[in-house]
Amino acid sequence: MDVKKIVVVVEDVDAARTALKWALINIIRHGDIITLLHVYNSNSNTRSRRSRSKARLLRLNGFRLALSFQDICNNYPNTKVEIIVTEGDQEGTKIAATVREIGASMLVVGLHDHSFLYK
Repeated sequence: MDVKKIVVVVEDVDAARTALKWALINIIRHGDIITLLHVYNSNSNTRSRRSRSKARLLRLNGFRLALSFQDICNNYPNTKVEIIVTEGDQEGTKIAATVREIGASMLVVGLHDHSFLYK
């Protein structure tokens, strides 16, 4: 059986957590790799000290959020989890590029009113 790489978009909304739980029950098989992907948008010029500090805080909060999603995965046996936290846009370009870059076979996204899929 082939190992699949599955990307789950990490957002601080219930729909994203529900999507992860659904994927763990319905898609993930022994040996598959789950990549928890959080993309933050700092919307700032990284040259100033304040902007760098803001970007650092957004990245840290993204890792904390991804770790909370990893805790959900830990309740399911034999899950292999990777975490990627990166800066990008709100239109999903960075998400699509990351999925292609790691060679994922599936993307799991929780739909909600402010989802990038509606833009």
